[in-house]
Amino acid sequence: MVTFLPTRPGRLADVPSYERTIGGAESNVACALAGAGHSVKWLSQVGADGFGDHLVEAIGAYGVDTSGVRRDPARPTGIYFRTATDRADDVHEVAYYRAGSAASALAPGSLPYGDLWAGRVLHLSGITPALSAGCLALTRELTRPAAGRPLLSFDINHRPGLWRDADGARVLLDLARGADLVFVGEDEAAEAWGVHGADAIRAALPEPATLVVKRGAEGAVAYTRASGADRASGADRASGADRPGGTERPGGTERTSGMDRTNDPGDTVTSVPALRVEVVAPVGAGDAFAAGFLSATLRGLDVAARLRHGHLMAAATLTVPGDLAVPPARDLADRLAALDEEEWGTLRLAPGWTGPGEPEVRTP
Repeated sequence: MVTFLPTRPGRLADVPSYERTIGGAESNVACALAGAGHSVKWLSQVGADGFGDHLVEAIGAYGVDTSGVRRDPARPTGIYFRTATDRADDVHEVAYYRAGSAASALAPGSLPYGDLWAGRVLHLSGITPALSAGCLALTRELTRPAAGRPLLSFDINHRPGLWRDADGARVLLDLARGADLVFVGEDEAAEAWGVHGADAIRAALPEPATLVVKRGAEGAVAYTRASGADRASGADRASGADRPGGTERPGGTERTSGMDRTNDPGDTVTSVPALRVEVVAPVGAGDAFAAGFLSATLRGLDVAARLRHGHLMAAATLTVPGDLAVPPARDLADRLAALDEEEWGTLRLAPGWTGPGEPEVRTP
């Protein structure tokens, strides 16, 4: 969607002007991955209008291949407005205008399988199936196991206000069971499924080879099984791509952090604490985390490094007002991801940290 950000804090009713930008879960991930140096193609449907032109041009400017985006002459491009920040002392509002939008008309057959199956990772979001019956049917089709399907990444992104019936949470759980890699927030799992705690979430969702539970300020934990967990990283492993970080032992416990352990079903469980960040606005941080984790997965890095790169990419977005941020340069991200646990725990990131200069690393 096209996003309108207020030029000053306050209620939407009181803000006199807005700045136009872009937003959307899947396109956020696509832009962040392209900014991190990966080859990315975004597949969607937008209106044959000025806002559609802006979306395609803006996303393409990040280096994303937009040749698979279709234009719908009968439906408009979705837009939304939100307040300037999401801090507790502000009144946060979001106003969506996407009912009947071009993207909501997606359905099986809308997107060519030659494009969908072309990459090493196909990333989907739980927002899309909430938009319409056609979008749900398409997502069901894509999450169904199929020969030749790339590693399927699925971010739960539970938005209860988008679902027209009470079954939305159950639908998301069913869709996630067909994915290889799933991202879910501990808070949204509690809200959607009444499941509390990372281990309980894994018990409720045992099918994916990799499950990443985001725990807010507490960090993130990944549950991984050797079988199928690293299919997306095979090409980079074969080509000798740069792989800083620890090593993985299939079927055993990963020895990259003192916080790792082996779960009863054969999982390796890796926990990495969150960074301390001076937050400007949290919108888009979950998408950025997914992009950082996927970037490290594509590069063949170990699971602890994947989680750290997720935190670093999220920190870039947390320190800007919009949904998208300039990702940290790869060499900087690699150096920060390689910090020892004490240095990682004392790292402080403020607005502008991905630009020129070095972020502050405090030591006791």
